[in-house]
Amino acid sequence: MTQVRRFLTNNAVSILFVVIGVLGLRVSGLSLPFFLEDIVNRLARNSFMVLSLIIPVLAGLGLNFAIVLGAMAGQAAIIVVTHWKIPGLGGILLSILLAFPLAVVLGILTGRLLNRARGKEMITTLILGFFSNGIYQLVFLLLVGSVIPMKNDVLVLSSGVGLRTSIDLTGGLKNGLDDLLRIPFPVCAAVTGIVLLGVYLTRFFRRRSVRLGKMVGIGLLALFLIGWGLFQVYTRSMFNFVRVPVGTFLIVLGLCVFITFFTRTKLGQDMRTVGQDRHIAEVAGIDSDRIRIIAMVMSTVLASIGQIVFLQNLGTFSTYGSHEQAGMFAIAALLIGGASVAKATIGQALLGTLLFHTMFIVSPLAGRTLFGDAQLGEFFRAFVAYGIIGLSLALHSWKKQMQAREEARRSV
Repeated sequence: MTQVRRFLTNNAVSILFVVIGVLGLRVSGLSLPFFLEDIVNRLARNSFMVLSLIIPVLAGLGLNFAIVLGAMAGQAAIIVVTHWKIPGLGGILLSILLAFPLAVVLGILTGRLLNRARGKEMITTLILGFFSNGIYQLVFLLLVGSVIPMKNDVLVLSSGVGLRTSIDLTGGLKNGLDDLLRIPFPVCAAVTGIVLLGVYLTRFFRRRSVRLGKMVGIGLLALFLIGWGLFQVYTRSMFNFVRVPVGTFLIVLGLCVFITFFTRTKLGQDMRTVGQDRHIAEVAGIDSDRIRIIAMVMSTVLASIGQIVFLQNLGTFSTYGSHEQAGMFAIAALLIGGASVAKATIGQALLGTLLFHTMFIVSPLAGRTLFGDAQLGEFFRAFVAYGIIGLSLALHSWKKQMQAREEARRSV
């Protein structure tokens, strides 16, 4: 009974959003194939950005609102590549290459600033995002075309100064990564089941210590995916029209593998030590300032790549607004998955992305069905995005106060 209560307490937010998602899907009247097509695309374009938040949490920097700077670096690179008219995968790779040095510089500057604002990292990164947005708009609204030469009738305003408010990536970077390989959803489910079964069977035979209950659960899940996928392919159901951008998901999987192995390295363990107790880390000879800067650089670089992945999937973006909500929505998704200011995992990031964007899909239609106004669903989404962050910060502050009181009682 205690374990059940602890599970419900620790995962209350995730359970709440599972219930909201299921009820919203039922009320909205969306067909399951249509919902799957939308959620697959949203997972493909948003997962990378959410995963970029894990390393700063590991290093004790909290929720990194400064991933907005990485998003700006990615957008700046996309603008340059679009101006040079380099399409497809080559353009995406060049965008990543151009964004990398800018993201590294921004990450170093942000890390140094946070080392001077210890204990107030989250509010500092939030304000830094607003400040950087002003510089971004100054560059692309006033300097491009006047100080920075750019002659492009498609991108630049008719006055010759400043970029247009929206940029269309059709014929350029749009789906440059997604279109590398697209397969039907049932085929993807069957292949995933086969890979999952193979991986865990290999682990079972190599390490007898694997729990039997876990192996049975994984085996049943793998067999279900294989059976369901083959059945849907055989019956030619509507699910076969849902196409999965495998290339994009492989990039996301690669990041998950990188984070997993990175946390086991010496640098990853140093970050974990700094995040748990900076004083103990310094006594052990770890340069906490350097570790925090490295964590911020890694997060900013990953965020720049995440924005490139996001925009190539979307196919168009607001020049002056697409980056603004990148940090807010990614952090809200991470928290909905069950993460906190002090702890975040890959599973929580992916689960939160799934639940958060399920709400994004169903809430407008559910609002229209229940109240006759889809705009109420839009208000609900904005309320949740900001509310879940505020609630998480309040809970984190409350837990720290409770820990301080317990330590005071023990000392007495």
